[in-house]
Amino acid sequence: MSENSTATKPAAGWAPMFIIGLGVALIIMDATIVNVILPSIIADLKISSIDAEWVNAIYSLTFAALLIVMGRLGDRFGRDKIFALGGVVFGASSILAASATTGSLLITARALQGIGGAMMSPTSLSIVNALYRGKSRAIAFAIYGSIIGGMAAVGPLMGGWLTQTFSWHWSFWINVPFAIVIVWGTWKFVPSSKAEGEVGAPDWTGAVLSTVGIAALVFALIEGRNYGWWNSTTDHDFLGRTWATGSLSPVAFAFIIAAITLVGLYAFETRRTSAGKSALIDFDLFKIKTFGLGSFAGLIISLGEFGILFSLPLFMQSVLGWSALGAGGLLATLAVGAFVAAPTAAQLANKRNPRFVMQLGLTLEILAILGIALTISPESSGWVLGTWLFVYGLGVGYSTAQLTGLILSDIPVEKSGQASGTQSTARQIGAAMGTAILGTILFVSLHNNTQANLDAHDSSMWPSATFTSQVADLVESSAGTVIPHLGEMPQIPGNTVEVVQTESEIAFADAITTVGYAAAFFLLLGLLASLALPPGDAHSRETEETDESKIIHDFE
Repeated sequence: MSENSTATKPAAGWAPMFIIGLGVALIIMDATIVNVILPSIIADLKISSIDAEWVNAIYSLTFAALLIVMGRLGDRFGRDKIFALGGVVFGASSILAASATTGSLLITARALQGIGGAMMSPTSLSIVNALYRGKSRAIAFAIYGSIIGGMAAVGPLMGGWLTQTFSWHWSFWINVPFAIVIVWGTWKFVPSSKAEGEVGAPDWTGAVLSTVGIAALVFALIEGRNYGWWNSTTDHDFLGRTWATGSLSPVAFAFIIAAITLVGLYAFETRRTSAGKSALIDFDLFKIKTFGLGSFAGLIISLGEFGILFSLPLFMQSVLGWSALGAGGLLATLAVGAFVAAPTAAQLANKRNPRFVMQLGLTLEILAILGIALTISPESSGWVLGTWLFVYGLGVGYSTAQLTGLILSDIPVEKSGQASGTQSTARQIGAAMGTAILGTILFVSLHNNTQANLDAHDSSMWPSATFTSQVADLVESSAGTVIPHLGEMPQIPGNTVEVVQTESEIAFADAITTVGYAAAFFLLLGLLASLALPPGDAHSRETEETDESKIIHDFE
């Protein structure tokens, strides 16, 4: 793919940037808004904790699977066309999400939103890169980055306010008018652009293999506690057949499918690259030490980051009694920390080196998550949590862009675009796996802790021998959202409500602690992997031209 682009109709000043900015704001908002509104969705739609994980993970999953493919389609058929079509898909899927009456419909809508986001994200970067030059380009990408940072803070606040003032449905309805403006504005103001030269045919086989493999793996990680990790725990009807107790579970088959398709993806892409054809993933890039280890670090870091952000809003609203708006405001302190770190990161990189800044950021993230894990309780102060989240945000601000620059430091110029897309995909996969793995740890711990806490009391106070197990099932399946309402449950006698509620709250806090330790462990793995990366040269990167590949890795 050529890094140059051609515009077939004149640019219209800053009007195109306004339209692109709206599209970027929409993508970022929906990536951050769901964590805050999830407790309200669980309570309203009566979905299980497993469905809640899917509502969160499926967006990142479809986004990751199609990110590179959509960028290539934009290069071939017109970036403005794919961007506008992404706006149509995003708007239509937002209508479906807003009007969803079941968990299945909402999960489907979120998957479609991920597709729309995958169409808009890479093409937005390419359009800006094609339209602006010199000082205008620097201003354009400063605006682009500011929108991302700003919406990371606005998203949780917006979701909390809409949910508290109206309902969680409005967190999706609000996307629709923006999507309409984006589609109309793209047609009216955004010049057409395509990549010059031969782009190469889209690698549909690679896209299918990667999508099926990653989806099967995430399915297995999320559904293992439902169907059984290897053998079926109970009789289940799934995909038109009954999976008998003791037989291989659907999860086992999903693991097998994931292994076969991902190995097939490697073989197919390697053969395609050797033949000189355009490939979705050039696995030869992973032979470059900085790219291979750096991409692994990026995936692991995203896994740790997104997993903890899935857990905290549930605890804030179910145990601490915070409103959706309050939880959104607290989460916004993370974005504030990242915003504060941004200007000092470049200065620090100049004085030391980018690797030092990135490792400092990871160290701050680890310390902040351990701080949350060690101090969280049913009596936790918002000031304490907010302080740790601010420190965590500082770490994110220091680590993210620096890591990506180091990942691409040894990549040949002609492969920089594909390498940028590949590492961005790795991070999105990490986000989906973070929800799957840490979400599973959260809910398994919540169940086990609740039952253990209740079993520690005199069994004579419970109405039946299976009572503690039933309560644990109830708390776990509701993702903890039932805890404030345990007194309304007919199966819980009035004389036991206070004890059950207290022990469930403690169990949830202990589960968050377990998740925190797990997230810190994954971030530590990322930090250790980063030790093999080169220090990097901040001065040389600052003076080189801002091309499309650099912008992609800086802002994704």
